[in-house]
Amino acid sequence: MSDVRLDLAKLARPQYQAMTALERSITLDESLKQLVKLRASQINGCAYCLDMHWKDARAGGEPEERLYGLDAWRESPLYSERERAALALCEAMTLIAGSHVPDDVWDRAAALFDQEELAQLVFAIATINTWNRLSITVRTPPGTYQPRARH
Repeated sequence: MSDVRLDLAKLARPQYQAMTALERSITLDESLKQLVKLRASQINGCAYCLDMHWKDARAGGEPEERLYGLDAWRESPLYSERERAALALCEAMTLIAGSHVPDDVWDRAAALFDQEELAQLVFAIATINTWNRLSITVRTPPGTYQPRARH
């Protein structure tokens, strides 16, 4: 893969900062947020985001087996019902052209998350999909990201 095409943080600073502020404003369980970010990044094939969110999830204490089994979550007993509903919603939103988020997927998530949590989940999924598209387009290289120290 060739070099980075554009430095968005530098060349589109206000927009990049707005995306970062949006990302930081999302209040959702950290483990769930990382699973959703990883799953969307797997679907979209975003190497940079996979690297980043795998490292963040591990730094947050997420067990390896839940991470390397993520793309087979339907067959794994390692995910809760809430996580399963969130991952199904994530897949439907990420692949939105295929099914436009079916009612059964939405209804399952709505039954397991209150409306406020569901709104945060929708924004978390939308935001990672945007980050994936930006990183893939400008070819942000994976491998250099280091998680921030957790307090």
